[in-house]
Amino acid sequence: MSDTRPAPRISFVSLGCPKALVDSERIVTRLRAEGYELSRKHEGADAVIVNTCGFLDSAKAESLEAIGAALKENGRVIVTGCMGAEPEQIRAAFPQKDFSNLLAITGPQAYESVVAAVHDAVPAPHDPFLDLVPPQGVRLTPRHYAYLKISEGCNNRCSFCIIPKLRGDLVSRPAAEVLREAEKLVKAGVKELLVISQDTSAYGVDLRYAESAFGDRAVRARFFDLAKELGSLGAWVRLHYVYPYPHVDEVMELMAEGLVLPYLDIPFQHAAPNVLKAMKRPGKQDRTLERIRAWREAVPDLAIRSTFIVGFPGETEDDFQLLLDWLAEARLDRVGAFKYEPVAGAPSETLGLPAVPAEVKEQRWKRFMAAQQAISARLMKQKVGRRLQVLIDEAGPTVAKGRSKYDAPEIDGTVHVASRRPLRAGDVVTVKIEAADAYDLKGTAV
Repeated sequence: MSDTRPAPRISFVSLGCPKALVDSERIVTRLRAEGYELSRKHEGADAVIVNTCGFLDSAKAESLEAIGAALKENGRVIVTGCMGAEPEQIRAAFPQKDFSNLLAITGPQAYESVVAAVHDAVPAPHDPFLDLVPPQGVRLTPRHYAYLKISEGCNNRCSFCIIPKLRGDLVSRPAAEVLREAEKLVKAGVKELLVISQDTSAYGVDLRYAESAFGDRAVRARFFDLAKELGSLGAWVRLHYVYPYPHVDEVMELMAEGLVLPYLDIPFQHAAPNVLKAMKRPGKQDRTLERIRAWREAVPDLAIRSTFIVGFPGETEDDFQLLLDWLAEARLDRVGAFKYEPVAGAPSETLGLPAVPAEVKEQRWKRFMAAQQAISARLMKQKVGRRLQVLIDEAGPTVAKGRSKYDAPEIDGTVHVASRRPLRAGDVVTVKIEAADAYDLKGTAV
């Protein structure tokens, strides 16, 4: 006799970066394969999973708030993710009566522990329908793009970062494993692969660039080789979290050939030598402007996005002015900036450098963002009159929203596309650009 009990329902909260989102997708895929259902609400679910972020104090606060909401609305909560690696902070945030309702606390990448905790709390259905789960797994992004995580952990020891403490040293996936996943995603309709890790350009160092069999050939676990193979699958390939090691120059060849998008996400973080030294940043950053010029000679339409930290301990007004001057010369396409936040356990807190007052950090952040906004506005204006390929993210009755090859989802700009024919999410259309502001473009499908 078949088991007719309703399938257990799990509510899921995923916080933090795209790397954490990929972890969430793996957990969800496993649970769905075992017959669990996903609930959009905590209330009425059999349990709640909260995948936390623990990088900055503000992210920890958001994670604790999400845990608290899950405890209040449901009362049966499993915590995983980066903050799960520091359970004492979670324990200290909740009274004993609430803490006792936390069914399990696990660290990042602990897929088996999370699934085991779900099994303990809510036994799996007797007869899971494995064929209901698609080959590419269950994803939390729209159907037409997907994050592709190529490694875990990081070998760098930047003084402001505790990620290596949370996620460990670099562990790269074999190239064939990554390519098989990418191939499944493309076959399922994914038009854009967003390559992510903690340090994408260090990919394969831990494997000593070992080969693995993919199809009829062996592929090395090396940044260039993997990017080239991904580019042959027929989807847009966007490279994120690329540290500026010398071998990154090789990828310009792939961009010039159209195999990889002309886009680099490089977290420069600062430009002043004193600050970079205190940050213990990896990569050859003393000749960065020279390398950017060389990259643009090889790939004239290259878009560079980056993130920066202002107000790092010991940052002087001269250091900050050097950063502004560097920014004016680099003319980066997309830039984000963060005000330095103290992070418990980060080496930057023990350097003995003077803290930058909060009001000075705020002022510098505003000056930085105003300077970059002017740069961005000039660069965007240069796109008016051009015809760009645009990947549609959101359909609309007369105007759709999409992105050009120079824009990553959720963090970069938008192209507003007027069209006489209906456009669907996932369509790639040619758009004549007719107007621009500091961050977004407007145009008409042709």
